[in-house]
Amino acid sequence: KAHAVYMSQYQLLPYKRIEEYFTEQLAIPISQGSIFNFNKEAYDKLAVFDESVKNKLSASQRLHVDETGINIIGERHWLHCASNDLWTYYYPHEKRGCEAMDTINILPRFTGVLCHDHWKPYYRYDRCLHSLCNAHHLRELTRAHEQDGYAWAGKMKTLLEELNQQVVQAGGRLDKSTAEVVRKRYRKCLKQAEIHCPPPDENQRHGKRGRIKRSKARNLLERLTIYENDVLRFMENADVPFTNNMGERDIRMTKVQQKISGCFRSRDGSEIFCRVRGYLSSCRKHGMSSSQAMTMLFDGKLPDFV
Repeated sequence: KAHAVYMSQYQLLPYKRIEEYFTEQLAIPISQGSIFNFNKEAYDKLAVFDESVKNKLSASQRLHVDETGINIIGERHWLHCASNDLWTYYYPHEKRGCEAMDTINILPRFTGVLCHDHWKPYYRYDRCLHSLCNAHHLRELTRAHEQDGYAWAGKMKTLLEELNQQVVQAGGRLDKSTAEVVRKRYRKCLKQAEIHCPPPDENQRHGKRGRIKRSKARNLLERLTIYENDVLRFMENADVPFTNNMGERDIRMTKVQQKISGCFRSRDGSEIFCRVRGYLSSCRKHGMSSSQAMTMLFDGKLPDFV
């Protein structure tokens, strides 16, 4: 059972190939229905883990979150990921925003620092501090500089890269006086950017209501200005990273699963995948191999750290 679930949920092999492997290589004939039942059994055995990891993540000091589109029976759904250095949690939902996040019930209880890519619904959770992914900013600044020709974007990219190195060399955080000097440079760059990348002319509204459409560069500039503290939080808090790369890494295998399988064939299948993958990811973060974690699970045990 442990072997079959490991191959299915971790190695992402189709049921047919797992059936052939057991029959031809191990002389243990099992049906695809049996493999599904093994996966379902693993899912049921992990109910305690499921609640435990949600409680641990909601009580943690730092949390990385991300979401990606998935296909369940031909319909668009979203796979949500919440993680940190030790724990990973996945959950599939029909919605991308707060309805899904409230159902998961990690973010409503979280009071630490939330690292994300500026998906606006995350800002609905105001009991926590926020930290924006600067890897996203570097990519957007590169585009604004190289494609749109904005010199300020190149200067801001250089500033953020130099600041990241400076923080690393300082041991994870800058002292207050140094941080204030950096903020002055940051604001000076944005002030120059306002000249070359101004907001749209309100006279061009032509009777239309609402917010006038901005260019990508202008949207980026406004984000860097309005959310300055969230962009620069990493330089004064040693627990906050420069990027949200952990969240993106933890969700990456979902993309691989979708490329291999094309879609989940049932809602149950997506929930099994999420819970088992979250367990295996968490075990690997604690130094336990995936095969050892699955064997222990089917022996009726959970690791001590759970």
